Amino acid sequence: MGVEEEYLLVDLATRDLAANPPAELLRDCEARLGTRVTAEFMRSQIEVGTRVCANTDEARGELQELRGTVAEVAGQYGLAPIAASTHPFADWSQQSHTDKERYDDLAQALQANARRLLISGMHVHVAVEEEDMRIDLMNQVTYFLPHILALSTSSPFWDGENTGLMSYRLTVFDALPRTGVPERFDSFGEYERMVARLVNAGVIEDGTKIWWDMRPSARYPTLEMRISDICTSLDDTLTVAALYQCLLSMLYRLRTSNQRWRIYPRICVEENRWRAQRYGITDTMVDFGLGEQVPYDELLAEIMEMVAPDAEALGCGDDVRHAREILARGTSAQNQIRIFDAAVAAGATREAALRDVVDWLIAETVRDL
Repeated sequence: MGVEEEYLLVDLATRDLAANPPAELLRDCEARLGTRVTAEFMRSQIEVGTRVCANTDEARGELQELRGTVAEVAGQYGLAPIAASTHPFADWSQQSHTDKERYDDLAQALQANARRLLISGMHVHVAVEEEDMRIDLMNQVTYFLPHILALSTSSPFWDGENTGLMSYRLTVFDALPRTGVPERFDSFGEYERMVARLVNAGVIEDGTKIWWDMRPSARYPTLEMRISDICTSLDDTLTVAALYQCLLSMLYRLRTSNQRWRIYPRICVEENRWRAQRYGITDTMVDFGLGEQVPYDELLAEIMEMVAPDAEALGCGDDVRHAREILARGTSAQNQIRIFDAAVAAGATREAALRDVVDWLIAETVRDL
């Protein structure tokens, strides 16, 4: 497995985004982390990626080093990283993209949609060596993607406003082509032919330009989960990664026993995706087996029970069980809203309350290191 995270860089003096961070910051990070750190699309972002990890314990160690190093280096320039999928009050129109050929091409192709991409995500890779099995598991695990999104939500604010959504990030990202719930395929060969059709038509250069909520990685023999917001708490990151890994393990276990998860119409998954985007863990999702809405905490308890053998076999039982802590104290999105509302109720201006949210994000991003 492996985990990629994208951080926003904020100015410690203003709490606003660092629209033009010094080039030396990335160079200093690269000197210490090598290829595990890279520039992201927006100049106010930085991306990290773990090495290939055998388990979530190794991933935790990697991410502790990556978050800690980025925070230390950024601090030397009066900046700090925040692990949140949107900044509480930054103006997207004041940002600029990184000067890189791939990003220049992206900006040219997507126009205003690209200029609004002031969002950060988290991707989890899990190895599935056999190609047709990779596609089979993708078809099945898609059902659970909304449940994963709900646990990760960290983007309730946009341009200084409470959007009323726990994951506004998806609203921005869904404006791009080739996003959303993945298509269904009968084989890896069928998937490859679809990619080749788009490449031959000159629409995309390769499979990396397919930005679904999940996709077979174009670079590694993995299924790459992309639906989640970035978790502000590192413990929450490991829970999301472990839950995704265990779901794939559970489905693989069923598949090798000649069983499988029922595949529902795409509109059903999209309905739960919307509910996760809107409400996070605070409301219901549809249990399509029962044909009715069920409180999210009950659905999560069922999922945790289903994957319990896999969590123990993979050594990530504690990470999966931490999901109960997320339910108890709320996701990053819930806590951001709570901090903002409390500050306003205490007499703070909206601007001061939003800066309080940024302060919490700065501290929480490095708390579990």
